[in-house]
Amino acid sequence: MSIKIENLTHIYMPKTPFEKIALDNVSLNIEDGEFIALIGHTGSGKSTLIQHFNGLLEATSGKIIVDGVDITDKKAKLTNIRKKVGLVFQYPEYQLFEETIAKDIEFGPRNLGLSDEEIHERVVKSMEMVGLDYETYKDKSPFDLSGGQKRRVAIAGVVAMQPTTLILDEPTAGLDPKGRDDILEQIIKLHKDYKMTIVIVSHSMEDVAKFAGRIIVMNDGKVELQGTPAEVFKEVDTLEKIGLGVPQVTYLVRELRKKGFNISDNVFTIEEAKKELLSILNTNKVKGE
Repeated sequence: MSIKIENLTHIYMPKTPFEKIALDNVSLNIEDGEFIALIGHTGSGKSTLIQHFNGLLEATSGKIIVDGVDITDKKAKLTNIRKKVGLVFQYPEYQLFEETIAKDIEFGPRNLGLSDEEIHERVVKSMEMVGLDYETYKDKSPFDLSGGQKRRVAIAGVVAMQPTTLILDEPTAGLDPKGRDDILEQIIKLHKDYKMTIVIVSHSMEDVAKFAGRIIVMNDGKVELQGTPAEVFKEVDTLEKIGLGVPQVTYLVRELRKKGFNISDNVFTIEEAKKELLSILNTNKVKGE
C-alpha cells in the first residue's frame, strides 16, 4: 500500500485575519514497507501533514491517494482508509480510559462490530507486537503502568485495528531513556517482523540516523529535503539554516577530519563512529604508529 501526495495545500482559518498556510503545495510518495522519519522545527507542517494521511484533516487543495483511493474525493469512505492507516498522536496515554488494559485495547476492534473471538485474538496479538505479555497485563489498570508501558498500550490499541501503515507523532516525547529505547525497539520490531510501513515524526537526529530508511525534512509548510540519512545529513548548512542540525557524532567526525584523521564522512551514529575509530587504531597498530 502506498500513500501519494500531490500538490497538497492546507490553510488554517482561510479568509480571516488569522489565515495561515500550514502546507504549501506538498508532493511526495510513501511506498509500502518504508520506514520514514519526518523532521522539521516547530510549526514546519509535520503534524498537519500526517493528519492528512488518513483524512483527519481536509485538504484545502491537492490530492491524497491511499492504496489507489483518492481520499480527497467526497465519495471516499474514510472509515476504510482509517483501518489501513493508523495514527498515534503525541502523548497517546492521555487517551487511555478503560479500567483494564485489555478493555482499552479492544475498544477500537469492538467498534468495528467484530466477533468476541476475533476481538480477543486481535488484543492478544497487538499486545504481543508491542512487547506486553497478555496474561501478565490484561487485567491490570493502564494507569498503574510506567510512562513507557502506557504508551505501548496506546500503540497496541491502534495496532489492534490492523493498519498496514502506522504513523507516530513524537512517540518518545517525555519518556526517560529506558522508556524511549523500549518504544523505539518495539516500533522497529513492528517494521521488521510485521512488515508494517512506519512514519515517525521526531526531533531526535540520533534516533532518525539509526532507524530511518528515508528522511523527509519540512520547512515552512514545504518539503525542504528528502533522501537517505546519509544524503540528508550531509546537508549540514541547509539543516542548520532552518533550525535543525545533524547527529552530535557527525559534528565530532567533521572535527576529526579537519585534524587529519582519515575517517569517513558517512558516519551518523555512535556505532558507526566506533567502528571507524577502531579501524583507524588497528591500521595504525599494524603500521607501528
